[in-house]
Amino acid sequence: MLSTLLTPKPIFHSPFSPSIISSRQSSMEDQPQTPKPRIIVCGGGVIGVCTAFFLAKKGATVTLIEKSSIACAASGKAGGFLALDWCDDGPLSKLARASFSLHRSLAADLNGVESYGYRAMNTLSLSMTEGDSGSASSTTLQAVPSWVNGPVKSPKTIGTMETTAQVHPQLFTKALLAWADKKHGLEVVISELDSVVVEGGRAKGVVLKDQGGGRVIEGEAVVLALGPWSARLPLLSSLFRVSGLKAHSIVLVPKDPSVITPHALFLSYYPAQGSKPMDPEVYPRPSGEVYVCGMSADAEVPDDPEQVMGDLNSIRVLKRVAATVSSHLKEGEAHVKAEQACFLPCTDDNIPVIGELPNVKGCYVATGHSCWGILNGPATGAAVAELVLDGNASIVDLAPFSPARFRQIVKYEGPLMIRNVKYERRSNRYAIKIVEMGGSVYVHPSFRCYSTLHLEIIVKNL
Repeated sequence: MLSTLLTPKPIFHSPFSPSIISSRQSSMEDQPQTPKPRIIVCGGGVIGVCTAFFLAKKGATVTLIEKSSIACAASGKAGGFLALDWCDDGPLSKLARASFSLHRSLAADLNGVESYGYRAMNTLSLSMTEGDSGSASSTTLQAVPSWVNGPVKSPKTIGTMETTAQVHPQLFTKALLAWADKKHGLEVVISELDSVVVEGGRAKGVVLKDQGGGRVIEGEAVVLALGPWSARLPLLSSLFRVSGLKAHSIVLVPKDPSVITPHALFLSYYPAQGSKPMDPEVYPRPSGEVYVCGMSADAEVPDDPEQVMGDLNSIRVLKRVAATVSSHLKEGEAHVKAEQACFLPCTDDNIPVIGELPNVKGCYVATGHSCWGILNGPATGAAVAELVLDGNASIVDLAPFSPARFRQIVKYEGPLMIRNVKYERRSNRYAIKIVEMGGSVYVHPSFRCYSTLHLEIIVKNL
């Protein structure tokens, strides 16, 4: 825990005389100090900042590269919902549980309650039909907080104060960065990453797109935490795909925020006129704000995070959802503080990519966390810091998240040359990847190739 770093060491009386102590101190001062490893982290979202935080905490000299501003994308516009056990049925289970625990200890050490709105909360699932004028039963009304006064049906508790919590994601990200800067002098460079310097199969630094020519920053290791912008870097896009899921949200400030209790709501929402059901979410914040999100769809990720804009129709739908949930959130009773959208980074197998690149030593990646980036940021950052500095992650096993899982299972070496072909959509879930590297052709493992002849047929049919 961070508090251990801030606790003074106990005073003790030495059995040695002052002269002996003095000579030993002089001898130690004469010895050269081991230089701190210089690590470069690319990406100023929650994953990059958590990684930089734990690297600095473990004694590294850290430079953080961010194109725009800290937490300007999903890390500034997400809901900040945390759950202990909601990932228990899949490969994220241990990562999520470790990260939920880290969130709790970080909040204690960084005064998260006041600095970034950390708090435990109850969580409910319920259904609503827009325009339904029927009154809820007395049993239903007893199961939901009084401010949720819309046409509620089937309420169910799905999270308690022990298993669900929240943070304000932008404030959380900036609080960690401020601590690392204050305690360890972490350097932040606002510039766009151009490429990773690779020599002899090892990362040696990065090249930035500065005016007047590419600026080179040298380092002993590079961590790429680029979120949905990972696809812009050929070093990563040649190995795996990261797409962007565009999610919309609004932030409301009710006239009387004191009536809003800490209950997160997960809705099965049925719009009027028989439209397709939706699954919006509502998160009251301790600041008095109420965050409402939903309306997600695949979309093209723009080059600049500052260019991400919400769709007007999606924003209008979220406002209707809010008004249906509570009269305290309808127009005239609540001020609209923000109308926004962000891109969630998603991989083809819906599992984050965390680990060292199989073809470049000293180059690490952490991306693809989808909607669980805020939850899993701390454990991801702590694990990557251990992997970079110690050679192994002890907080959680990173094997399920290794980028090596995308390496092809069939290698074809022959006269066939593939140029400028990266992806071809073959189904709703997977993309076959063909990459030509040094005369060798590689195929994404989600598509089984049984022979070089089979592979050649596949390539010719693309």
